[in-house]
Amino acid sequence: MRQIVLDTETTGIDPNQGHRIIEIGCVELINRKLTGRHYHQYINPDREVEQGAIDVHGITNEFLADKPLFRAVADDFLAFVDGAELVIHNAPFDVGFINHEFRMLADGKRNIETYCGIVDTLALARAKHPGQKNNLDALCKRYGVDNSQRDLHGALLDAEILADVYLLMTGGQEALSFASASEKKDTGGKQGIRRLNANRAALPVVQADAAELAAHQQKLEKLQKVSGACLWLQTGE
Repeated sequence: MRQIVLDTETTGIDPNQGHRIIEIGCVELINRKLTGRHYHQYINPDREVEQGAIDVHGITNEFLADKPLFRAVADDFLAFVDGAELVIHNAPFDVGFINHEFRMLADGKRNIETYCGIVDTLALARAKHPGQKNNLDALCKRYGVDNSQRDLHGALLDAEILADVYLLMTGGQEALSFASASEKKDTGGKQGIRRLNANRAALPVVQADAAELAAHQQKLEKLQKVSGACLWLQTGE
């Protein structure tokens, strides 16, 4: 299964008011594992970025002045996501902007939903954690995902963070790391493969003694008496 975790940054909130996409960030998952492939592009929106939006993502009009227009990158973007399932936090927002950009091209591109499936992680989070905050920062805190570099919003960084959150929220453990804090510091936060020494000592196997087995049996019998059923006692495990 190929999934693309996607985020965008924009000039403002509503495409119906002429706002445009200025950044797209995507990371690829195959069978729930990060592949290392990504798509990242800044885009000249051919209009001013609102100050309120700049306060959120820090992307200025001056920075975007020499970036390509959307029409110059649209085919490459679509080629990267085509046929995948898009994983997006608050999907209606990003999908609405992408579809608006496609319509402005007038080259026959259809809505993104005709090329890709859509998973809205905000809807998933609200169903899983009703009545709680479910923005990306809140989910990072809830699932222990490091977002310390997220001083400002950024499409690629947010897509990478969302990938970790999505895997953890939907039951995957691919984002968990066994690297120590010092190892992360030494590698600039990048985590590599840690290979164990083939000549390491075997782990000891400690068997329960008679007293421990008896105490365990007593515990199971107590559970049986209190609850009326004890699966382990019934199966002899």
